Amino acid sequence: MNQTEFYNNLFNKFRKLVEDNNFLNDEVKITGRTLTPEEAIGNPERKDYPIIKGKERLLEADFRGIKGQAFTDMPNNFNGTLKDIIEMPLKTNFDTAVYIATLNAVCKYLKITDKTIHCKDGEPERCALELIEYIKNKYGNPKIALIGYQPAMLENLAKNFTVRIVDLASDNIGKVKYNTMVEDGNKSTDDLLNWCDIIIATGSTIANKSITNVLVIS
Repeated sequence: MNQTEFYNNLFNKFRKLVEDNNFLNDEVKITGRTLTPEEAIGNPERKDYPIIKGKERLLEADFRGIKGQAFTDMPNNFNGTLKDIIEMPLKTNFDTAVYIATLNAVCKYLKITDKTIHCKDGEPERCALELIEYIKNKYGNPKIALIGYQPAMLENLAKNFTVRIVDLASDNIGKVKYNTMVEDGNKSTDDLLNWCDIIIATGSTIANKSITNVLVIS
């Protein structure tokens, strides 16, 4: 699936969801704002999360009092209606983050999902431990491709499985993190995906559109 197909499919499904629930023509305000690291992730013990280091920010959309978030490397503010967002061309990573955060908020409002905001404080560590148990129960002992640097997940995955990781941040590439070399996402992704049994991709891959690099191979 290429990038155009993936996002067109996403747009069509979201538009149908909005139209079926009569949201499209409502003058519902969607407010996006960029959260500080403390607001987004609290005070986790680790300090090497990209959002704490200033490499990424969380954009938050508020739809009828329900919050949805998305990572972005282009922080900014946005105010508009749901109709504006549905019809907005996604020319930049900021545009995509506004769209994804809004989609998350609307889906939570409709009770389609409930995990639409980032975990905080000690929750990322607990999440990583739960991920390990989930993988063991469902897949046994797979070779894992981690797409994007998430420190709690990488450390725990590396302790339990054979893991390779790619990232796009220049200050991570070539560094050994938790006994695992961080490979260049622009050069090593195809090889990594052909090697692995399962893929774990961070949410940033949707907002920066690199998710389709994974889908084409898989």
